[in-house]
Amino acid sequence: MTHWHSGWRDALLLLAAAPLFYYAAATLAALRFFRREHARRWHSYTPPVSLLKPVRGADSTTYDNFASFCRQDYPAYEILFAVNESNDPAVPHINRLIAEFPNIPIQVFVGAESLGANRKVNKLARLAREARHEILVLTDGDVRVGPNYLRDVVAPFADQTTGVVTSFYRSIADPNLGAELEAIGASSDFFAGVLMAELTEGINFALGASIVTTKRWLSKIGGFQSIAGMLSDDYELGLRIAQAGGRILLSREAVWTVYPAQTAGSFWHHQVRWARTVRLCRPLSYFGLIFTLGLPWTVLAVSLAPAKWLTVSYVVGYLVFRLVMAWTVGVWGVADDTLRRRIWLVPLRDAIYFFVWLAGFFSNRVVWGGETYVIRHGQMIPVTAPAAADSAQPRVSGG
Repeated sequence: MTHWHSGWRDALLLLAAAPLFYYAAATLAALRFFRREHARRWHSYTPPVSLLKPVRGADSTTYDNFASFCRQDYPAYEILFAVNESNDPAVPHINRLIAEFPNIPIQVFVGAESLGANRKVNKLARLAREARHEILVLTDGDVRVGPNYLRDVVAPFADQTTGVVTSFYRSIADPNLGAELEAIGASSDFFAGVLMAELTEGINFALGASIVTTKRWLSKIGGFQSIAGMLSDDYELGLRIAQAGGRILLSREAVWTVYPAQTAGSFWHHQVRWARTVRLCRPLSYFGLIFTLGLPWTVLAVSLAPAKWLTVSYVVGYLVFRLVMAWTVGVWGVADDTLRRRIWLVPLRDAIYFFVWLAGFFSNRVVWGGETYVIRHGQMIPVTAPAAADSAQPRVSGG
């Protein structure tokens, strides 16, 4: 009996080391990717492009976010906005842009045909019809970019096999624990998973902060209307274009996205929505995340370790490998300033995310834009009237 218990203990202690190997592999994947991409020199390719911005709401960062797209070092482009109602708080900011940047074609469109439950995609479908140019650049209202953004994300389309170029995102986080934890989770953990996917199987999905594609590739997948009922529209867009034969590329040019202050409730609902979205898109990969969650395995190892030196080894191993991965991916690679200043919050974020991961299994319901949806076969089905849980703090979005 003692031998049997010892065998199980040793097996669990071995499994508890799996996240450490993952952290090391993700660190190497980040070093490989960013060194390769920063050394790459794209041919100059600057065709005219259409920037599509479905927006809803505004906050103190909205004008600066919008204006960053008007300061591009790029020869010719238009910016098309879409809002749900003419009195949307974003409209005055758009009108200010039109007045202050008269040399850039800027238009705002109100309303869109309801093609599905995803209002952001409904607006994108309208904007794509209104766009004058072949290359389409999709970003939300809370995204900010640098002056070389368009040059970097458009250049790969000189190769006709390029279907999507998508970007990592740095954080502009309010001084609020929920906002900072959410930013840290993306830059220190989620992006590591993206880089591991790029290393092991290639990218077949897109990241919603910035997606660049073309009308030709959209037509191959049936246009935006084919994903108008999907919660994970960014994932589905990349996946379907990949399935149609398009290459999905990660850009070295990261954008910025705003993380507003959140209540504990809104933070929880947002994290669980994100987790359930991942589970519904990639169920096997979601289950496999358990072997990347170093903190709960470290706690288990500490409770089972037969010697003090082994206990110390697991704790130190988790802290060193986890923080090195976080720094390499999020600080050195993506240049996320929130993670650089708050890297000591990574273990707290990991502790919370373990329970978020568990919650992701127990329901197919998500709260988004103040409404509750049940997700069936990837489709969003409204089930309640507007709810307060996800609207406790104003959010700028594309919904």
